[in-house]
Parts: sequence; structure tokens; C-alpha cells
Amino acid sequence: MIEDEKIDTPADEALREDTAEAAPEVAEHDRTARLEEELAEARQDVLYAHAELQNVRRRAEKEAADARAYGVTGFARDMLSVKDNLERALAAIPDTMKGHEGFQGLVAGIEATARELDAAFARNGIVRIAAMGLPLDPNRHQAMLEVPSADAEPGTIVQEMQPGYTIKDRLLRPALVGVAKKPD
Repeated sequence: MIEDEKIDTPADEALREDTAEAAPEVAEHDRTARLEEELAEARQDVLYAHAELQNVRRRAEKEAADARAYGVTGFARDMLSVKDNLERALAAIPDTMKGHEGFQGLVAGIEATARELDAAFARNGIVRIAAMGLPLDPNRHQAMLEVPSADAEPGTIVQEMQPGYTIKDRLLRPALVGVAKKPD
């Protein structure tokens, strides 16, 4: 069997020559388009990487600032019990003993220690939470009991069992309080 042989005509030859000459231009155009596409993707990747770097930097700066501001939180909580005990010690001393010659030095020492602790708290942004006479704020106060009261509005704090404190803008310890309710 004889295969069909195609005989090239002069028109076919001219077409082949035009295509061969145009092929480098088409190939160069495709290559340029592909490179431009890759460049656009690389620019986008660089922008994303830059944005991510800025976010990481901002997060690190915020974490460092929080660590400086709130790093003493555990220690401050421990010192609150010392403050509570100093206040209890001062409250437990009868007035007759405060004026007694033998106890004046002890009382003065306890009072000076309490003042120094208050000054240290103030320097570190530790502030006592106001409670008495205010409405109960569950974000700052912890209601321990309800007290029947005809004088105060229901929900108003009428007794403070333990003072609460904040450090900077965060709650360190809620105030333990008694809240007014309508008398039975």
C-alpha cells in the first residue's frame, strides 16, 4: 500500500516561512506575559509578607507593653493579703491601747507600713475599687449576701467585706460586698 504523499505547493512553503518568522515573536510575547504574571505574583507575595511582618511587630510590641504593665499581677495579688492583714491589725487595736505609751511605737510602725504599701500600690497603678453606696457592678464587685434595707435602693452596695483592686485597667481582685434588697 502506498501512503498518500502530500506535495508542497509554493503557497504552503510561503505559509511555513511566515509562521516560522512569527513564531519567535509569539514565543517572546508568551514569555513576557508569563514573566509579568510571575512578577505580579511576586509583588503580591512581598506585600502580604510585609503586612504580616507589620502585624507580628505590632503584636510583639503590644505583648511587651502588656508584660511591662501587668507582669507584676501575681505579686500584686499576693501583696493584697498583706494589705488586708495590716488593715485588720490596725482595726483590732483598741483606741485605749493606741494611746498607751508602750504600744505607740507598734501602732506607728504598722501605720507607716500600711502607708508605704499604699504608696507602692499607687506607683504601680494598683487602685482600690469604690464600692459603698454604688450600684452592684458584676465586673468589679462580687455580691456575697443580700441585706434587707429600707434606706437603700435594691442592688446598691451597703456593706464591703473585702476591698477590690484594679491594676491599670484590669481587675486584680473583685470587691466582696453585701447588696441591699427590699425588706421582707
